[in-house]
Amino acid sequence: MPVRKGTATVLTCALSAALVLTGCGAQRPSAASASAPASASPEASVPEGRDGANRAPARLPGLGPRTYARIPDGTTQALVVSGDGVDGNVATAVLHERDQAGRWHRAAGPWTGHNALRGWTDDHVAGDLRSPTGVFRIGDSGGRLPDPGARLPYDQDEEFGVSGTGFLGEPLEGSFDYVVAIDYNRVPGRTPLDKERPLGPEKGGGVWIHVDHGGPTQACVSLLREDMKELLRALDPAREPVVVMGPAAALAD
Repeated sequence: MPVRKGTATVLTCALSAALVLTGCGAQRPSAASASAPASASPEASVPEGRDGANRAPARLPGLGPRTYARIPDGTTQALVVSGDGVDGNVATAVLHERDQAGRWHRAAGPWTGHNALRGWTDDHVAGDLRSPTGVFRIGDSGGRLPDPGARLPYDQDEEFGVSGTGFLGEPLEGSFDYVVAIDYNRVPGRTPLDKERPLGPEKGGGVWIHVDHGGPTQACVSLLREDMKELLRALDPAREPVVVMGPAAALAD
């Protein structure tokens, strides 16, 4: 597994009085995540076979045609993070994989976690405390702890250390023990610690999937520690993985 070392200061993804909150911002979906529509079936699933068993769906469960069309053609692995409402901060994540016949199957989850304090937005600006809605590639990972067996490039670095408390007074320590960078106002192929923001700092940045600390984030998505380790072991760069994230009603569009 390739290992990279970060050179930038860690970006925070949860509010803390002890932290300078420059991470977990957002931007509109990048061209890489939005410009390559997949060939979506007009039906969410195929009819039952003669044996009465349901076949796997041709389109990801919970996604409408407009959302599904934004998934790149080459993608065969998608993490769907569905929020409980546009202003909600509790989310459910399911990892799906597409087989050679074009049918999607649940590979892992469902996992319960959090998104940003004030919910979701499709036009984020830094500091609005909302997570971005959209389809984004995920190809880089890292954390304070050693690689748990990730297939993605993994950057172990002490700069992923974090302290302080979150919105509910919960401790943030360990939140960045494992992270997956979401390609959202960042340069793909670099450590999650990288600070370059192609669309400018006003659109935020440092949007990650990271270890849940028991409360909402600034803009990231968080999952329980064991679920993060399972996700890291499952994500396969050869499958061109993406995260599809937003409130359930928006994803169904």
